[in-house]
Amino acid sequence: MQLANKLSDGIASGDWRANEALPSERVLSDMLQISRVTARKAIDMLCDRGMLTRRRGSGTYITPKLEQPLSRLTSFSEELRQRGFTAGSRWLQRDIGIAAPLELLSLGLSPNMPVARLKRLRTADDVVMAIETSTIPAAYMPNPNHVTDSLYGYLEANGTIPMRALQHIRAINANSEQARLANIAPGTAMLHITRVSYLDNGAAVELTHSWCRSDYYEFVAESRR
Repeated sequence: MQLANKLSDGIASGDWRANEALPSERVLSDMLQISRVTARKAIDMLCDRGMLTRRRGSGTYITPKLEQPLSRLTSFSEELRQRGFTAGSRWLQRDIGIAAPLELLSLGLSPNMPVARLKRLRTADDVVMAIETSTIPAAYMPNPNHVTDSLYGYLEANGTIPMRALQHIRAINANSEQARLANIAPGTAMLHITRVSYLDNGAAVELTHSWCRSDYYEFVAESRR
């Protein structure tokens, strides 16, 4: 417990960066004059907490962790940059189509209106953190291929930056497709976030579904009495 707490404190204070290798059990036992069993159990504890990740044949690494506050509206890229990560996207889909019933309802659109659809893997230091699908009215995004890493960066550059959003968060278990994309085992716990964002004039500009890895992602809410 003492070693696990010391390692946890070191990770929290930035002694190791995300995806950096932790010293091996042998190195830790030699440095601290403890048994390898003790070192292994401490590492096991932090793996169970999601702070460390074992990679077969490679070693134990610091798990990237994104703590996103619920009290302010920021993009994935902004949050990562503020915490020293390199944000990235692996695009799976960027096209225009006719809005589906749920998209019509969420975005307040009329039937047969076109929308831009984006699907991508969100990465931090090249590690997949989330699967994300976004729907934007085509009036605000006539060519989705012009979006690079940051959706909000694109919207801001075109004068349509969201000013408020409603988010719903629930726990799910990854299906086979989600597990494959996120490089996790089927049935692993994930966080499903549904967000509808609005312009200053009240018009809905974004419907996004995000399936986040719960071992990498945390949402933080501050409450006051």
